[in-house]
Amino acid sequence: MNQLEKATFAGGCFWCMVHPFDAYPGVVKVVSGYTGGDKPNPTYEEVCSHTTGHREAVEITFDPTIIGYGQLLDIFWRQIDPTDPGGQFVDRGESYQTAIYYHSEEQRKLALASREALEQTGRFSRPIVTEILPAKPFYPAEDYHQDFYRTNPSHYTRYRRGSGRDQFILQHWDTPHA
Repeated sequence: MNQLEKATFAGGCFWCMVHPFDAYPGVVKVVSGYTGGDKPNPTYEEVCSHTTGHREAVEITFDPTIIGYGQLLDIFWRQIDPTDPGGQFVDRGESYQTAIYYHSEEQRKLALASREALEQTGRFSRPIVTEILPAKPFYPAEDYHQDFYRTNPSHYTRYRRGSGRDQFILQHWDTPHA
C-alpha cells in the first residue's frame, strides 16, 4: 500500500484553493480549514476576526507515487498573488495571507527552492512574500465551506471573478483558472 502524504497551503480564500488541486490524479482529498495559529478548533468567525493567528488554508492528502510535492507547489503558485503581504485580492488581513506549511525537511527544501526559482523568473514586479513555515495543527472548516465550488457553483464562479483572482491568474500565467 502506498504511503500518503500531506501538503498544506494558505492561499487566501480557501474556497478558491480546493478545485485547482482536486482536478489532479494522485490527490486523494482536499480539506478547507485553518492553520498557523494557536487557538484550538477555531470557528470561521474567530479566524475572520484576525485574533487567532490562523490563516485560511487547504490540507491536501496525496499519493507521492502519482503526484509529487513539487507539482503541488507549482499548482499552488499559480493560484495566488505571492507578492501581496496584506492578504489575497479583495480579502484582506492575516487570515488571508499566503504561506506554505511544510510537513518534512524535504518539503521545506522543495518549497524554498520553488520560491527562489519563481523569484528568479522575474514574472512579478514586486518581491515574493509568501512565507514557508513548519506545519502546525490543521483544523477543518465548517461543513458549509467544504467543496464550495461543487455545492455553490454560481456563487463560487462570481466570487472568483469579482475578487480579481481570475484576472490576476490570466495576466500572470496566461492560463484559465481551475
